[in-house]
Amino acid sequence: MVTILEGLIVAAVAVAAVVWLYLKRRGQEKVVPKLESRTPFKIESRDEKSVTLSTTIEFRNEGTQSAMIVDAICHPLLPFEQYDGMNVRGKAEREGVPREDDYFEALVIEHQQSARLVAKVTLTARKGLSLEEAVAHMVDFPIEFIYREVGRTPMHWSIARVILTAEELAKLVGVRHIED
Repeated sequence: MVTILEGLIVAAVAVAAVVWLYLKRRGQEKVVPKLESRTPFKIESRDEKSVTLSTTIEFRNEGTQSAMIVDAICHPLLPFEQYDGMNVRGKAEREGVPREDDYFEALVIEHQQSARLVAKVTLTARKGLSLEEAVAHMVDFPIEFIYREVGRTPMHWSIARVILTAEELAKLVGVRHIED
């Protein structure tokens, strides 16, 4: 004979299974960076010692639920051991919403919609070099666009990687690249 407690346990398990199946059917968010369609780097500003470049990357939510990009960081990977003639800093921001600080303003991407984020990189010549001298001897380096997303899945970090080649940089600045 089934007791009341056993009946409640069976009912709770049945309700949990129905809720789990409903949520599974509803799906999740799936934010995908479209690196193949990113814009070419362009010069945002320039002076005798530094240049700021930017590229725009589309992030598409291919899932069935809304996603939120809570934070984003543009992280150039150029250690001084690889090339010490240039100091490189990065910044991430939403397209059309420039900020003077390094704060990233969160955004929601509805399912099957896109948002465009901008990776800005400032390169400053070091060791008494002019910008042109430093760029002429520059090396290729990756720029990681690190973003924290959340939706129905727990909050997590993802990375999109772009390579800024020495040739592309030299062409933008207007110098000939010299391979050392």
